[in-house]
Amino acid sequence: MSPALHNTFRSLAHRDYRLWAGAAIVSNTGTWMQRVAQDWLVLVDLTADSALAVGVVTGLQFLPMVLLAPWAGLIADRFEKRRILQVSQTLQGVLALGLGVLVLTGAAQVWHVYGFALALGVVTAFDAPARQTYVTSLVPPQDLPNAIGLNAATFHLGRLLGPASAGLLIAWVGTGPVFVINAVSFGFTVVVLALTRSRSPGQGTQGLSGLERMREAVVYVRTRADIVLVLVLVFVVGTFGLNFQLTTAVMARIEFERGPESYGLLGTFLAVGSLAGALVAAGRRRARLRLVVGAVAAFGVFSSVAALMPTYWTFAAALVPVGLASLTLMTAANATVQLSTPPELRGRVMALYFAVFIGATPVGAPLIGWIAEVWGARWTIAVGGVTALMAAVGAVVFLTRRSTVEVRFRTDERPHVVMLTAPRTDTEDREHHEHQRDPHDERVA
Repeated sequence: MSPALHNTFRSLAHRDYRLWAGAAIVSNTGTWMQRVAQDWLVLVDLTADSALAVGVVTGLQFLPMVLLAPWAGLIADRFEKRRILQVSQTLQGVLALGLGVLVLTGAAQVWHVYGFALALGVVTAFDAPARQTYVTSLVPPQDLPNAIGLNAATFHLGRLLGPASAGLLIAWVGTGPVFVINAVSFGFTVVVLALTRSRSPGQGTQGLSGLERMREAVVYVRTRADIVLVLVLVFVVGTFGLNFQLTTAVMARIEFERGPESYGLLGTFLAVGSLAGALVAAGRRRARLRLVVGAVAAFGVFSSVAALMPTYWTFAAALVPVGLASLTLMTAANATVQLSTPPELRGRVMALYFAVFIGATPVGAPLIGWIAEVWGARWTIAVGGVTALMAAVGAVVFLTRRSTVEVRFRTDERPHVVMLTAPRTDTEDREHHEHQRDPHDERVA
């Protein structure tokens, strides 16, 4: 194996992480299959092509992340993460099976889907911070950035396999069996969790009440301008741009008048770019704040281009770089926050991160659904692109004023863009103390 390839997959040398990564691929594939089936069920089978109804379902599924994030992060820090995951994965499987039974028996109605989406959101709110921080017990600290990147790769490999598989199954046998398959995939994850040897004990109460421990995490984040900026960027992009399961459904069904196979295939095109970005992220030693800002700008450009594509196939092709940019944003933002947070605060801080990131969906999804019905399907993509570009420009202005950033453009030599910074951001200050770098080094943008 070449050194570069070995570096990209080095976390797989650890037995427990290999088991976890394999289970994640199976579970994520099932989850993406259910997302496609759920949206198609509401959009086509239960309503008259109501994008707003799909937006409401999506919003209900992610609303609990906003409301329950502090308690979810507190539980992730206090109790063993493996036990939390065993419970949450089991409950998600039960919910998938319940909705599948309703669909197979012909009893499913829109309000049933609303209820199941809300219940799934409650469980996911507690699952997400535990799942994101559980990986810290599976690999040594030096391999953690690689493991985070590979986690994203498993997520998007499931995204590559799931939507297309779901589209074919829906066309052949309907949406019901897809929910049942997802339920089985959660069972596989529960078995793998039982086989892992690593343990992730909780941190205990340390003499603080639950409310005080939650306040401790909030106060910490408020003192970190770099984390606050990341949270603002992911909220803006998450609200207006990262509603792919809704926007691609609307584009396939309404704009291009296609069926479920074509809808599922759009998810696969997105996943191709996302998987490529995840593998690149796995080989990256560290994430920088400027990478987050650059990814937001790239997402804005590629989304705007995708909104203008005239045919189904040109739109599908344009989704590949959109997936690449969105994945780069998600992995860079995740790693920037997680790797710069003390272990005793990591669960709570990551819960706040996901409250902002995923919690943006309850705000954005119904709004994007309304935009689709009033302005048209293409505007669901264009609005996300324009707002992302505005957010990137705002971030550059903020960093320029805060860090005295000087950007030089050079066309006659490489690199073409050089960024000189002084003083450093909070994250770079920590890196300086860790690696003892020159405080006024030249950075290539």
